[in-house]
Amino acid sequence: MQHFSMGVWTLAVAYATSVIGSLMGLSCASRARREPAPRKKVLWTVLGALAIGGVAIWLMHFIAMLGFAVTDSPVRYSVPLTALSAVVAVLVVGIGLSMITFGRFGVPRLVLAGVIAGVGVAFMHYLGMAALEFQGEISYDPVLAAVSVVLAVAAATAALWCTVRVRSTAARTGSGLLLAVAVTGMHYTGMAGVAVTVDSSGPAPTGADVFDLVFPVFVISGLIIAGLLWALFTSLVEPLATERAPTG
Repeated sequence: MQHFSMGVWTLAVAYATSVIGSLMGLSCASRARREPAPRKKVLWTVLGALAIGGVAIWLMHFIAMLGFAVTDSPVRYSVPLTALSAVVAVLVVGIGLSMITFGRFGVPRLVLAGVIAGVGVAFMHYLGMAALEFQGEISYDPVLAAVSVVLAVAAATAALWCTVRVRSTAARTGSGLLLAVAVTGMHYTGMAGVAVTVDSSGPAPTGADVFDLVFPVFVISGLIIAGLLWALFTSLVEPLATERAPTG
């Protein structure tokens, strides 16, 4: 079994992707928190969930899994379970964010939202691992699996706290970098506890090759990122245009 069969670039790209998603997601969530209009608050919360859950967490997981290989067996992926794991990531992050962007902020609410989002993110990770198909069986070290769940809860709670407390661009950038470290660390901690038993006499896996998924995943992700960047850019430009518009 290998986690970096294609080289350490998968780790670097996975981390960079998580940073990008974290920065966009924190910006969207912060905007949702400040937005007085309910419809716009919902919109920015959804965009934040797509950025953090879809890009910073799920897409990071997908990229990191490009380096996963099992000796003496091809590795395939169940497309329905892989797609479901992406939906779960966005959904649980959205639930956590909505608990912070709507209603009064408080420590109990923050902790509950962090636990819900974090446990959900950990579930997404192991659901994505359940999509793996190869000739053999997979097992997990219970201690490292538990640590990965704790890291997921800590990362989710930190992200939600940053949504409320972080104001400046520099502070948000630092928060995005640290959040990406926590998310990537959660993934590789869980993967460190993976053990596989290969049975070459078993049936060949029938799922999709990971590279069959690369094109649709990156096209969809690219469209999501482009949409998020457009929303963030226009939200910055429009107030400036309003301020500079001639009066009278």
